[in-house]
Amino acid sequence: MSPADGGATTLRALHHEPPGGRPLVLPGPWDAASARVFEEAGFPALATPSAGIAAALGHRDGHTPADEMFAAVARIVRAVSVPVTADLEDGYGLAPKELVDRALETGAVGLNLEDSDRSTRALRDPREQADRIAAVRAEAGQDLFVNARVDTYLHGGTVTVAAERARLYVAAGADCVYPITAPADDLPRLRAEGIEGPLNFLVRPGDPSFPELGRLGATRLTFGHGLLLQALKGVTRLAEEILRA
Repeated sequence: MSPADGGATTLRALHHEPPGGRPLVLPGPWDAASARVFEEAGFPALATPSAGIAAALGHRDGHTPADEMFAAVARIVRAVSVPVTADLEDGYGLAPKELVDRALETGAVGLNLEDSDRSTRALRDPREQADRIAAVRAEAGQDLFVNARVDTYLHGGTVTVAAERARLYVAAGADCVYPITAPADDLPRLRAEGIEGPLNFLVRPGDPSFPELGRLGATRLTFGHGLLLQALKGVTRLAEEILRA
């Protein structure tokens, strides 16, 4: 579903009126085949993981050339009829207009934009990042759902610092904020620190149930490349069975 078909509007509505009242669950396809499986299972939208696509293409996480990432996202979008939002890492150094144009060319209706600089491996200045988000929003209008990733936890930051960044990004026009690797116990504290609107939580083994994560404050649940890792365990078992046959 493309922006022209109202895909971004559909995705936005799913964040505010998730099916069944629980958090919106967005599996992460790493190629066209996995995307079709998730759509056929009944998921109303999909969220590509940059790490999963990198692995599928034979790259280390964070080292996928921009052209390959955009091409992979486009193949996934073409394979399904549900809205697809794409993890575009730190934007690949593209100016906001080019980033938006290239995202829209894939048919994606949303994007993740992280606030780490991959070239320096450091957090960007939060106000500079807010300005980037505002520029992306200005170029995209309502045609892209903007998920602002907050990388504070990856750099040893605190709940308060994560919330400060998230509030800036929401004020700049982000539709959703994503304090990646935040523990479930911090969700109420992030809400108490003033994060309003949709909040993306990264689900990992051992986390509470999806309804409980919703009660704690999560709006949207994603998995990074976790589903690919689970699938590869199945491939490993299959390979072992073939060798023993």
